Amino acid sequence: MSPEMAAGRTVMVLLLPPNRDKGFVMDNTLETSQQKDKLRKTIYTLQLKSSATLQAASPLLSSQRGMGMVTQHHVHQLVDKAKSLCGDLDNIKNLLHYCQDNLVRKIPNPTGSRYGGVCGIHCSLDGSIYVTAESAPWVHVLSSTGQTLQSLPCQQTGMESGTFLPEDVTVTRTGRVAVADMMNRAIWVFNSHTSLSKREWIKIRKVGSPRGIAVDSMGRILVADYAQSQVHSFALDHAFKTLNIHSVSNLQGPRYVSPAPNGGFVVSEECGDVKVFTSSYKLLYSLSSKYGHRFGNPAGVCVDVAGSILVADEQLRTVHLFPEHGAPVCLVSTRLRRPAGVACSSFGHLFVADTGENCVKVFKYCVRPPYRPTNPGAPCGDPILTPRC
Repeated sequence: MSPEMAAGRTVMVLLLPPNRDKGFVMDNTLETSQQKDKLRKTIYTLQLKSSATLQAASPLLSSQRGMGMVTQHHVHQLVDKAKSLCGDLDNIKNLLHYCQDNLVRKIPNPTGSRYGGVCGIHCSLDGSIYVTAESAPWVHVLSSTGQTLQSLPCQQTGMESGTFLPEDVTVTRTGRVAVADMMNRAIWVFNSHTSLSKREWIKIRKVGSPRGIAVDSMGRILVADYAQSQVHSFALDHAFKTLNIHSVSNLQGPRYVSPAPNGGFVVSEECGDVKVFTSSYKLLYSLSSKYGHRFGNPAGVCVDVAGSILVADEQLRTVHLFPEHGAPVCLVSTRLRRPAGVACSSFGHLFVADTGENCVKVFKYCVRPPYRPTNPGAPCGDPILTPRC
């Protein structure tokens, strides 16, 4: 049985139907307690045996010539078994730490059904979320429970007055809201640091076909350019001028982008793969090659405070977590119609913009909340505790 299936069965045991008799529940609880003890003893035995072997082998390996009767075959065999066992231990640790299909709440689209379904989402370190919807000229700022804190109309001023339609949303290091506007092929930033009457959207850059947007750990804006098959990276100064522009090419329909824990970025490709790049814009690996995972149509991507990559699959209607060590973990296997953007909070919650059901679905995916990030460039959200918009 795969780890994903094992995790799914554990959730089913814990969520027993209310009409089951109490004796069955008690038997299951006893069985679970016995399995816990068995797991503890097994891990403890491995720890004792490896420590004892290391203590006995170290002086012999250091003092005697050669390796006694140990052959090269013995060493290779032990290396392979140790690698497999370490992988099993990583998987056990991950399956204990994460939970599956734990839907906490649904947050309706603040614009209702007047426009399309929710698509873009960003989560701040304080738990507030920023949401966009298809064909809707709004960015909504919500609390983690769904209360509307602020609504920003996407209205350009001046000679080119009119509305624009944000595809995706993020927040800069200075607390400014930035959006990708595919229809007008532009990136907009909301200037909230002026007087209330002069607050406005500023077009900072023209882009071929901007679809996803994010901010990396260095404060650079990342834009997934779908039609040009590129991800653009650039800095923004106090006068809203773009600096140090760099582009990564030869991508296959880039959709969503997220900062990576190594200072680089993660990008999803339509009907393709999810790729991880370094801070120097070099391809580090793809998730399919590293984990042997097959995607249907990867959509939203994000990275949590532990450095794990989370990916929504629009075709398979799932969300998978790719830990630094161990096999992928299926966090959401049901209750999604058409997942688009995803974001995670430092409180152990996963936010999924479900375009098909026109709502944001909030899942608890950590058994215990992870540690609070202290790094101002934490990958999970914008680097400020209280976003200004």
